[in-house]
Amino acid sequence: MDHDSDENRLTAAEQLATYEARAAAEAFLAIASDDGVGDEVRLSAAEQLPALDPQAAAEACLAVACDDGVGDEVRLSAAELLPSRGLLRR
Repeated sequence: MDHDSDENRLTAAEQLATYEARAAAEAFLAIASDDGVGDEVRLSAAEQLPALDPQAAAEACLAVACDDGVGDEVRLSAAELLPSRGLLRR
């Protein structure tokens, strides 16, 4: 895991969101789902998704929350995003 590279990917996705929401959502989902990316960066990517693509946001949050290689605090934060953002359908 290269922290600078992870941050660069996140920054690029954030910049992309200004021009192409669908492509940015795909980039954020890819970052959040990548177990080689740092925990906090994965969570940050997942946090960006609800405004762009709620379904991708749910997938991203689940990917982080269900990854036992991610720290417990980050997993909990990802899990908490699901109901608070209306990402779980009841």
